[in-house]
Amino acid sequence: MRFQISLARLAAAVAIAYASTSAAQDLPALHSHDPMAVDTSAALNAQARMEDADTALALSADGALLYGAQPLKMDGYQYCSQAVALAEDGDFRRSARAASQALYLAQQGKDSELSARAYRDLAIVYGYAGDDERASAFANEALKIPLKDPSKVVGPSRKVLGDVATRQGRYADAVIAYRQAMEASSAQYRPLVQLSLANVLIDQGDTNGAREQLQALKATQIDDSLVNQVQRTEARLLLAEKKPAAALALYQQMEQKASGSDAGYQRFWAEDGIARSQLALGDKTQAAATWGNALRKLDEVRAQFRSDEFKIGLFSNVQNAFEQAIDLYSQNGDAAQAFDLSERSRARALLDEVRDRAKLHSDLAGTITVSELQKRLHPDERVVEFHALPGRLLVWVIANDGIREQSYPIPRADLVRLVDAFRNAIIAGKRSATGAADQLGELLIKPLNLPAGVRLTIVPHGPLHYLPFQALRVDGHYLIETHPIAFTPSISIAMQLIQRGTSARGTLVAFGNPDVAPQYALPGSEAEVKALATAFPGSELYLHGDATKRQFERMARPTRLIRFIRASCWPAKTARCIFWKRARCWSWICPRSRW
Repeated sequence: MRFQISLARLAAAVAIAYASTSAAQDLPALHSHDPMAVDTSAALNAQARMEDADTALALSADGALLYGAQPLKMDGYQYCSQAVALAEDGDFRRSARAASQALYLAQQGKDSELSARAYRDLAIVYGYAGDDERASAFANEALKIPLKDPSKVVGPSRKVLGDVATRQGRYADAVIAYRQAMEASSAQYRPLVQLSLANVLIDQGDTNGAREQLQALKATQIDDSLVNQVQRTEARLLLAEKKPAAALALYQQMEQKASGSDAGYQRFWAEDGIARSQLALGDKTQAAATWGNALRKLDEVRAQFRSDEFKIGLFSNVQNAFEQAIDLYSQNGDAAQAFDLSERSRARALLDEVRDRAKLHSDLAGTITVSELQKRLHPDERVVEFHALPGRLLVWVIANDGIREQSYPIPRADLVRLVDAFRNAIIAGKRSATGAADQLGELLIKPLNLPAGVRLTIVPHGPLHYLPFQALRVDGHYLIETHPIAFTPSISIAMQLIQRGTSARGTLVAFGNPDVAPQYALPGSEAEVKALATAFPGSELYLHGDATKRQFERMARPTRLIRFIRASCWPAKTARCIFWKRARCWSWICPRSRW
């Protein structure tokens, strides 16, 4: 089967994969989003309800329901212990549920000590999950409660505030928060805070202060579980002190001594440090090879690093290692290896996102090589894959006869601003949107020299996920006018989903052009759903007076996939499918109705 025809099944396949990760609680968010609403107060109320879902009151209510459904009930402090253990294991959803049950029991028993610990645990789990706003809010709630034994709550809560400040680059605030946490921590917890302080001082450029903290820490008796983390911080400090040879020796020692259940984790970060040391010594080729080797073995390591990283305030993201390696391979002229690592980074990000929530790990762990991809492409097809690095934008164009790499000197921060400005101009209906489409088309697409009429599979990255490529213009023509276009977050995952096939039923339930008012008529959406219906035998269409909210709610409850056509902004020949899962969106543009 031709590649472009196979892509036709991809939207359903990916949507099914993600639908399997969603719980029944996702449906109210969909139901409350009425795209035809005229009164903005309804939308504001819906947004407020969504925000309320994570307030302490709502969490307490959730805790009551969860507690009532538990066949074996524990006391509130046991739920707190469970919440911490689950958070450290990366199971954030169950951790939040355990903390919410503790909060409910605290409120029922008017136990302020338990309330503070529940808020502390919520702060920790949201911190591990990377939600800075809620982590800070719950940490501050915990700090408001007077306690007989503040060491159990104040130290960890202050540390969460320090972690948030560190991630946000507010190093001075982080230093203050960590010092406050040290003063209020128990003797057992204080070394963790001290390591966090040492790491943020390194980030701040205060190597003398970091060295002082490490020496003080080494003078005390620390738990064996912290030895590796202390060495890692020591090696980081040596690099910051411009001693790469000494750092390299320490990282190599850590790699050789990696052992236990976390040996893969320890070895990965040791190899990451080895690569950074080699780069500091000026050996780009060897650094790229070391990173490449470490990243290709990453599938052997557990999918979640956040717990250990957050414990010591060292937020070295796995994606940062991918970016360093991709950048180096590109600089060394090895486009195929750079592309391979870009694909691995996408698959890795997906696995981290859906860990414990979807059966994708064994199926989607591998990636497709350039040579394999070339064999599946026809002469009239191109894969255009982007990767936004901190300092530049890389693009690979893969055809059946080779791969070309293009580098644009556009920092990621500037790319964010460009995409936001273009989207805002479109949303506001400004005339400048056309000029911006021309400028972005000239900047991003024209240098690729894509032959007219070839089918494009665009693989965006970072801020480019929010860029409507089909609306870009080259030489006065919209890209959608000159090229059939499909989108996928990863070409490797796309191909594997195509090979795996889909269990989706060949049926469709679609709503279009409801009778609201003449000025809100959507004839384009009506034409689209009618065109789609021809591809699905036994389709059910609800148009005009039949397209009601009540009818939608009736049909939505048993439905796993929901399709909204929100505006008639595309010609009838173009089918625009959007599968929503909360804030996540997958979109395929299938020109000429070639499903």
